[in-house]
Amino acid sequence: MKEKTWYKSFYIWLVFVFLYLPIFVMVFFSFNQSRQNIFFTGFTIDWYKTLWSNQALINGLMNSLIVGISATFVATIIGTLGAVGLAKYDFVGKSLINQILYVPIVIPEVVLGISLLSIFAFFNIPLGLSTLFIAHVTFSVPFVLVSVRAGFTEETLALEEASMDLGANKVITFSKVTIPAIWPAIISGALLAFTLSLDDVIISFFVVGPDSQTLPLAILSMVRVAVTPDVNALATLILIVTVLLIFSNTVRNVRKIQKNKL
Repeated sequence: MKEKTWYKSFYIWLVFVFLYLPIFVMVFFSFNQSRQNIFFTGFTIDWYKTLWSNQALINGLMNSLIVGISATFVATIIGTLGAVGLAKYDFVGKSLINQILYVPIVIPEVVLGISLLSIFAFFNIPLGLSTLFIAHVTFSVPFVLVSVRAGFTEETLALEEASMDLGANKVITFSKVTIPAIWPAIISGALLAFTLSLDDVIISFFVVGPDSQTLPLAILSMVRVAVTPDVNALATLILIVTVLLIFSNTVRNVRKIQKNKL
């Protein structure tokens, strides 16, 4: 029994090393004195200082945040309303919509990028942050819709019926019962949409203009020459912010569970 447990632990740790070792290497080399991410020549924090003078990275980060936040906001609204319609109502063409809903999710990103570029070219829409915003909303909506629709359980529908039976109208039921019940699914869909938007490279490459670059595209252009440690420094800062958000959310959930037990 102990031998089997040892093997299970070994495989688990091996998986974690495989997943997180590149991240630790990235963080480690963000403190490297050398501009080459090959050998560690000494410890320094200068790259965290010079990072803010790298306009290509800073502008790319700002563009990614602007497009990501705005596209996530719009995609969450559209996806939530679409999930409500598909989960609660029957209408002509519902089965067809359920089938084609997964097309933007499963098709290769290069196909979707070329399709969006063709549409913008057909309507003579100049490429820039506006087209990037439209593209990100387009591929984010299905992910939000699928996530939110999963939140419509039998319990949620039963709570809505109980609210209507007690005299609440549709508006009050939707705002006071439906939204709180599916709120975790909405947050999950929004976070997924923001992550996809912030991380996207292929679709953004086709629909962004020459004067507007996102952070992934800025880093991609630097890869052709050399990736300096200031890129690692920026990635480390993003990682720290992400970990802090996850940790704070975990603490809040634990406190909520402890409060409910009391």
